[in-house]
Amino acid sequence: MVMSDIEIAREAKMKPIMEIGDKLGIPAESLQPYGHTKAKIDLDYIKSLKDKPDGKLVLVTGINPTAAGEGKTTTSVGLGDALNRIGKNAIICLREPSLGPCFGMKGGAAGGGYAQVVPMEDINLHFTGDFHAIAAANNLLAAMIDNHIYWGNKLGIDERRVSWKRCLDMNDRALRQIANSLGGVANGFPREDGFDIVVASEVMAIFCLSTDLEDMKRRLGNIIVAYTRERKPVYAREIDANGAMTVLLRDALAPNLVQTLENNPAFIHGGPFANIAHGCNSVMATKTALKLGDYVVTEAGFGADLGAEKFFDIKCRKAGLKPAAAVIVGTVRALKMHGGVSKDDLGTENIAAVVKGTSNIKRHVVNTKKFGVPVVVALNRFITDTDAEVEAIRKELASEGVEAIVCTHWADGSAGTEALANKVVELVEGGSADFKPLYDENLGLLQKVEAIAKNIYDAAGVTADQKVLNQIKDFEALGAGKFPVCIAKTQYSFSTDPNAKGAPSGHTLPIREVRLSNGAEFIVAVCGDIMTMPGLPRVPAAEKITLNDQDQIEGLF
Repeated sequence: MVMSDIEIAREAKMKPIMEIGDKLGIPAESLQPYGHTKAKIDLDYIKSLKDKPDGKLVLVTGINPTAAGEGKTTTSVGLGDALNRIGKNAIICLREPSLGPCFGMKGGAAGGGYAQVVPMEDINLHFTGDFHAIAAANNLLAAMIDNHIYWGNKLGIDERRVSWKRCLDMNDRALRQIANSLGGVANGFPREDGFDIVVASEVMAIFCLSTDLEDMKRRLGNIIVAYTRERKPVYAREIDANGAMTVLLRDALAPNLVQTLENNPAFIHGGPFANIAHGCNSVMATKTALKLGDYVVTEAGFGADLGAEKFFDIKCRKAGLKPAAAVIVGTVRALKMHGGVSKDDLGTENIAAVVKGTSNIKRHVVNTKKFGVPVVVALNRFITDTDAEVEAIRKELASEGVEAIVCTHWADGSAGTEALANKVVELVEGGSADFKPLYDENLGLLQKVEAIAKNIYDAAGVTADQKVLNQIKDFEALGAGKFPVCIAKTQYSFSTDPNAKGAPSGHTLPIREVRLSNGAEFIVAVCGDIMTMPGLPRVPAAEKITLNDQDQIEGLF
């Protein structure tokens, strides 16, 4: 009988977190333990590392996700373990899971099988409380805005133009659009309001892009929360909110240290969604890991069209990071689905569908190379995959000059990704990386969206109504013209149609709305039907999550 992820995690022989820190050379007094198996790394200690040389940064990304599963996080963990197995000092940097997907449809995000980070239950649930701190800071600002209006509205905020939303780390469609301050004069002035999920909030984006506490306070102060009747922006610093928000986030900004099943170090910190936000773990964690490890393996959410593009064009550009290699994860099963096979028929060999479906991973390979980063493909193998199907994929990718390496880390841990680790080292030490973002920061905002649409999505062009075009002009007039763009769209396709599998071309990218994340310093272009507050599915995962007779969590995975 195959054990579940949570059963495997429960059998893990974890080392005390101080031992994991010692492996990285972190003194015990610079770790703030949360129990025996989790710790935060002291911010003052991080400052002391600034003159140390950086290690090599490796990005793990993937194809457009399907219901068949791809295993990007398991591959990240397996690769990190394998790099340590072959003698490299490697650290894994991942995002923290959101409670919304854990109790909704997607489940946890700590890896799986024998390629996991632990303690798995803690990581997938409340962990060290970072997301709660982010929600509290976000909602403090919301409360201070309404309080400012209640006590005389000195800044002249137009109550119809309050743009700041509250947030909650849960899928709750009922809160997408609400009316607040009902119930009479004592409760304030009624107005429309709404909630985003925490991982889609601007505070989360700021948290993940900040380089230190001072930078975070500055960014929080630059948040535009509302507009006056004269359309003048009102900033969080004018409400005097950013100081208190920084206090709430002070401890959270310190990166979290945990371990893999093989007792190798992993930083798990921050967690913006990649379909509606920028999809990368924190700059603090990544830059700290680069000071402490020879190799740092990090992950960008969903397919390379979203996660990798935002990692390169937003995170790397803003943080001055230079990735040395990229790994694109795919599976035979997922490529069959991109080739038109239904989920029920994935167990049957289908060479033609596999070949057709490789159009998706080929485009991700070509796109990733556009950033000047060498690429290898990791084929996460399932027991139902046939040798002929695997060989067909390898042959197709060889035509793009890229090697596809079969990985079995879910079942075999680091032994199953040793070949991938050796290839990554070969790419990194080959020194062929010449990283460059896709577009110049001096391009207009609409031209930046067009650059992504045409070069990454293979779209024919971009459409937007006059209201959106006017908003873009207003943002540029406010000084945001040099900001990168963060495109919010479906993760399931290169297009905005989630059912368009493979590698669709010639479609248009419709910009439905643009939002200015002035503190995070990027523009969000909302394309197609995308929600910043998800809903629960018909049968949410929460229905199966409970405690057993031993008070152990069941049903989480």
